[in-house]
Amino acid sequence: MSEFGLREWRDLAPPNRILMGPGPSNVDPRVLRAMVHQPIGHLDPDFLAIMDEVREGLRRLFRTRNGLTFPISGTGSAGMEACLANLIEDGDKVLVFVKGYFGNRMAQMAERLGAEVVVVEQEWGKAFDPDDACEAIRKHNPKIVAIVHAETSTGVLQPVEEIAKCAREHDAIIVLDTVTSLGGVPVLIDEWGVDVSHSATQKCIGAPPGLAPVTFNERAIKVLKSRKRPCRSWYFDALLVKTYWGEDRAYHHTAPINMVFALREAIRLIEEEGLENRWERHRVNGLALSKGLEAMGLTLLVTEPEHRLPVLTTVLVPDGVDDTRVRMRLLNEFHLEIGAGLGPLKGRIWRFGLMGYSSQKRNVFLAISALGAILRDEGFPCDVESGLAAAQEVYRSHTAVAVEI
Repeated sequence: MSEFGLREWRDLAPPNRILMGPGPSNVDPRVLRAMVHQPIGHLDPDFLAIMDEVREGLRRLFRTRNGLTFPISGTGSAGMEACLANLIEDGDKVLVFVKGYFGNRMAQMAERLGAEVVVVEQEWGKAFDPDDACEAIRKHNPKIVAIVHAETSTGVLQPVEEIAKCAREHDAIIVLDTVTSLGGVPVLIDEWGVDVSHSATQKCIGAPPGLAPVTFNERAIKVLKSRKRPCRSWYFDALLVKTYWGEDRAYHHTAPINMVFALREAIRLIEEEGLENRWERHRVNGLALSKGLEAMGLTLLVTEPEHRLPVLTTVLVPDGVDDTRVRMRLLNEFHLEIGAGLGPLKGRIWRFGLMGYSSQKRNVFLAISALGAILRDEGFPCDVESGLAAAQEVYRSHTAVAVEI
């Protein structure tokens, strides 16, 4: 402890802590090194050049040509609120598809922003049927449709292309949460016809938390420019922020300089690996983990394999097993941090994240063996050997995929 009663940095967490929860990923050491530089001015010509690189890199990451693409200075929830705040005016009808905790957060934000919110909810752990979703859009005729692509609380990957098409046919703007998907699974903003999307740096992008990439297409920009009143949030007003991140370079706010350094390096590493290769790495490691957990005798929350999110695997806590004690033993004995359930799933599931730098073969085997050892010790008869063998079989079937970095 320091003289002020504060813990030293070295006391906060061991350097070998492995983060496999849904929160901050294990950040590539090269990204951390990029952060440790003397900050420069937020209007310094060298920094403006870095901003250009980041903006272009995010367009490639989102697979979009949208001019209005930049990182919000804030975490993923700031990106979510920024997108909604820019689009919503008092009384606007917003249809929110909720299949987990973060879909519900979108609904809460929209309501606080003065929208007439219509919630269509699916059982947590299930994806929406596109036909049912389109029927809801036809029935309610909303101005805005909001949906989470990869639901962090449940591990569900939602097909969105048909839903986005239906929204366009009914002249609705679709807002897509890609916080947990961008950089880890295919996100094709232009091809799918998504109008607005927000993400976060700390998941599959592989940087620390602190920036929220967003993108708005021309349909959305028309809505922004035709508002009766300015965006309620001055800080999140995309048209104002555009004057800083766009060609004008007018002062709007002081950007988190070192976080932009980190994001630029994270994007560089993604492109060095190859975005499609990165998607494959996440897919195969996620498949190996899910197959391994099932072979051990555990049950996954998401029953339909095609809707399982490879970067976040959710498994039911076995009856009679203490959720908290298992997670704390993983943390204290193996330096392995996993996530707990949220909302109605609290105490019922564990969430294993394989995002960014943490999506590696060695972490899959560590998770299976460590969890299995603890569960056996807790009295649950799991077959660790079968779990490891099932994971290994996945890797044998995908020898062409680079599953470590």
